[in-house]
Amino acid sequence: MTTTVGVVRETAAGERRVALTPDGVQRLRALGLEVRVEAGAGEGAFLPDADYAAAGAVLDTRAKVYADSDVLVCVHPPGDVEALRPGRTLVGLLFPVTDPGLTRRLAEAKITAVSLDLLPRTLSRAQAMDALTSQAAVAGYKAALVAAAAYAGYFPMLMTAAGTTRPAQVLVLGAGVAGLQAIATSRRLGAVVTGYDIRPAAHADIASTGATVLELPDPGGTGEGGAGEGGYARRLTDAEALAQRQALDAAIARFDIVITTAQVPGRPPPLLVSADALEAMRPGSVVVDLAAGALGGNVAGSEPGGTVVTGRGVTLIGAADLAATVPAAASTAYARNLCALLPGLLRDGVVTVDLDDEIQAAVVVTHDGDIVNPRARAAAEEESGS
Repeated sequence: MTTTVGVVRETAAGERRVALTPDGVQRLRALGLEVRVEAGAGEGAFLPDADYAAAGAVLDTRAKVYADSDVLVCVHPPGDVEALRPGRTLVGLLFPVTDPGLTRRLAEAKITAVSLDLLPRTLSRAQAMDALTSQAAVAGYKAALVAAAAYAGYFPMLMTAAGTTRPAQVLVLGAGVAGLQAIATSRRLGAVVTGYDIRPAAHADIASTGATVLELPDPGGTGEGGAGEGGYARRLTDAEALAQRQALDAAIARFDIVITTAQVPGRPPPLLVSADALEAMRPGSVVVDLAAGALGGNVAGSEPGGTVVTGRGVTLIGAADLAATVPAAASTAYARNLCALLPGLLRDGVVTVDLDDEIQAAVVVTHDGDIVNPRARAAAEEESGS
């Protein structure tokens, strides 16, 4: 029996990525898998149907892809995911902890759901599968470009016959993958860059890029800062968050550009830039909130996908889903993550769920009508009140 992997056009608003590129098709074909692609699925990422056909994929209608696929790969869960037949497998960024309703629907439909956002990121053999990291790198790069485009001045220092223009002063809050990429890109554009993170271990990462580390008091007073499990920042207590915000308020006013990237998986992002901090910034300054989303953002008043100019003249950009605006690069990276993950789900060419495997135990959300992931199950139970 040959397993068929299906790819459909993304249905989320503004989404231009595609889950599998022609290069990814070739990789899966080399594993003995068949690939079916909805006609036009790659158009948003400038990947024509002819390239998929040349790579060995079968082009078909959306309905036929659903009907003939054993595994459907996606970036976001399709709006018509119920069209996938019982017993089939869905693989993508499903975010079951923040979308328990989808989790329940997938379980009821007896679909095996595999969510890449649950991948254990500190596990070495999982690194090639880490879609959150690959997409965060793209988003951090684009955040610097968005800030530069909105800023009324230059990023680099320029010396001309008319005089010298000072470089922009950029502050990046959060030194995860997105933050470090934003720092590196801003430096390449010629800005003077400072980085900040509540995790002490991240300070060395900031310094390694050549940026300055913003030193603020330890929010916990323990020397461990805000380090949490799995390499993520932990959620601060209310008192710690207030102390951090007050310290940042005093520092932010001297910067021309602020890019915020701090997120806590499954929870609202921390508020790092208050309304008072925005009011203290110079007219013409720019703030890019990479954490803006349905759960909130790092900046007071930011709107996901929206741009606001404050009464003070500060441009505030809610930069949600920036990776989707760099679709070719983001799709290529995402497809490689999927191609690294899929072989681990197969045994003798067939999807075989093995919850004793530490990767599968982390990423398999639903199977045989049950919610098997503890975090997803807890979120579903909390929402239903059971």
